[in-house]
Amino acid sequence: MRFVLELFRIAVIVFLLGGLGWFLLNEIYASIDQTIELKWLGAIAILLLIFVLYRNKLQFTGWYQGSKNVKLPRAVTYVLVFSAVVLMIIPLFLG
Repeated sequence: MRFVLELFRIAVIVFLLGGLGWFLLNEIYASIDQTIELKWLGAIAILLLIFVLYRNKLQFTGWYQGSKNVKLPRAVTYVLVFSAVVLMIIPLFLG
């Protein structure tokens, strides 16, 4: 049962934080008017940031307390966050 509750919690986190992030990023992209085709890169960036946040912080506060809950290695965290930032910036320059 705890596993199902944790899956529901993950879905809520993705929808709430993803929706908020997409709204803010979409407003930035809309102010430029030329990034219509590449907005999906921003969505991938938001999902990467949510993944890093969940794996490094949020998984330790949920209902499911498995023995395999570990943080991402520091290098992986840096690469994912850097990739997310680059993915957010690419539509601004290529659009």
